[in-house]
Amino acid sequence: MTERQQLFGVALDPLTMDETVERCLEAVRDGRQLEIGVVNAAKLVNMRRDERLAKAVSGCDLVLADGQAVVWAGRVLRAPLPERVAGIDLFLRLLAEAEAAGISVYFLGAKQEVMEQMLLRVADRFPGLKVAGSRNGYFDDSEQQEIADAIARSGAQMLFLGMTSPKKEIFTAAYGARTGARVVHGVGGSFDILAGVTKRAPASWQRWGLEWLYRVKQEPRRLGRRYLTTNVSFLLMTARELIRLTPSTAPANRSH
Repeated sequence: MTERQQLFGVALDPLTMDETVERCLEAVRDGRQLEIGVVNAAKLVNMRRDERLAKAVSGCDLVLADGQAVVWAGRVLRAPLPERVAGIDLFLRLLAEAEAAGISVYFLGAKQEVMEQMLLRVADRFPGLKVAGSRNGYFDDSEQQEIADAIARSGAQMLFLGMTSPKKEIFTAAYGARTGARVVHGVGGSFDILAGVTKRAPASWQRWGLEWLYRVKQEPRRLGRRYLTTNVSFLLMTARELIRLTPSTAPANRSH
């Protein structure tokens, strides 16, 4: 078992994409549940402000660096992570593995029209995939147990949640086990990308950690202020932590 790295008080699993996929397939084979949490700069900032979110993420079986900025911060703060494991890339890898191995999946999240479009594109891209069921992500908290029971009845072995934070983390923390799914993965806005509603940043933008800026370009009024605020907060968090970890070079006082 790889030892976790502590970053901003959060325990992260230093796994590669291939290692993460293998862990997921092992969980399905062994019949045990693996709940996956992913963090980027914005989520780490919000975890400082939202205790429920922090508790839900920290309770996951695997916590992975979804954002490139998190990987860079890990290097600076002596908590090295081998690579970014982006939630959408893991999602696509798991769909491909599920198709090859006959593993059934369930999709929960997004608007109904987005879900329908995504299902069409998934069927085209992964024609052999066993989809046990799907449901849009617009429901009251009072419906969570009923939805979890429906997922359990479907027999799905992998559950993908295309919902925003902290809703998806809180749902999985409270009802993930009840769904009976062996792998539970919150994929955020990935359903919108697969449906073609939003575009993903080009690979070059991703390498430079600028996916957030590409998203702002698509929705400046909704996302501009949010990303500016969280990015500045993340830089300040990293600077404060670096200062805390850097030993003082001031000479010790001598008593006379």
